[in-house]
Amino acid sequence: MLDLENIIEVKNLVKKFKNITAVDNISFNVKRGEIFGFLGPNGAGKSTTINMICTLIRPTSGSIHLNGFDTASQKNKVRSCLGLVFQDNSLDEKLTAVENLNFHAMLYGIPKDIKYKRIFKVLEMVNLVKRKNDLVSTFSGGMKRRLEIARGLIHYPKMLFLDEPTLGLDPQARSKIWSYIMELKRNQNITIFLTTHYMEETENCDRIAIIDRGKIIALDSPENLKKQAGGEIMTVSSLNNHALKAFIESSYKVKAEILKGQSVKFEIKGRGSELIPQIIKNCPVEITAISARQPTLEDVFLGLTGREIRDETIDKKNAFIMRERMIKRR
Repeated sequence: MLDLENIIEVKNLVKKFKNITAVDNISFNVKRGEIFGFLGPNGAGKSTTINMICTLIRPTSGSIHLNGFDTASQKNKVRSCLGLVFQDNSLDEKLTAVENLNFHAMLYGIPKDIKYKRIFKVLEMVNLVKRKNDLVSTFSGGMKRRLEIARGLIHYPKMLFLDEPTLGLDPQARSKIWSYIMELKRNQNITIFLTTHYMEETENCDRIAIIDRGKIIALDSPENLKKQAGGEIMTVSSLNNHALKAFIESSYKVKAEILKGQSVKFEIKGRGSELIPQIIKNCPVEITAISARQPTLEDVFLGLTGREIRDETIDKKNAFIMRERMIKRR
């Protein structure tokens, strides 16, 4: 029976690779028409979960339903409901924009009498009609991402998976991509499942699931997640940060940390900004800088996982560098 509220239902999902449990008994749902963010450190189980939802790998146990279809027994029906935009460019750069879309439309069996109408429509959605007959090799990075989004929409999916859709793009191109994503949500009633390491982009999500070590450790709206982080975040620098840390912990009964020897960071309930004059007056060492701010999703992520989301990007970059070195040695 088709669930009118949820487009994805995941129940007690487990995936094991020999002795390693990559996904550990997770359950969640994605509501129709929402932008759903999926965040996790490197190796948290994020990609494995998405691959199971998209029918690319089988679960060890548990169930997944997408648009009312069972991903285990109704793979073709599930695949017809979803569009995929991969992190890495998968366009054929020796073909034009239209040729890329035409090939994808053929794979999905879109009838000839409506195929080119759809191609024009999705190119219109991403503002690439004027470049339809140009080789993809002449496109900028942002234009390629927009074309990949168009390709993911060619069969009019109910669900669009975007894996790091703006990775590597400049801020202006990222802003444009997001304007198209928000327009899709408003005008096409498409549910969007998003992964990103740009924490400011997750503010656009209706809800966010944070996964770590194979388990979902938080799932809520961005605003509610930030409320869980507690009070304001204060950052103070001085000529002696070790003495400053001791003073903060003793005076305000909080745990403080020294950030790379440059400043002391701590969280305090209430309006931390009101404490600034008091800290400056009472601190036994000279303060060189002090600030207070509301918690961000970066703070929430760090507090829940003990790692920054940037760690994942660094790991991927290091892996790429190591691979290039190995190739050169050969």
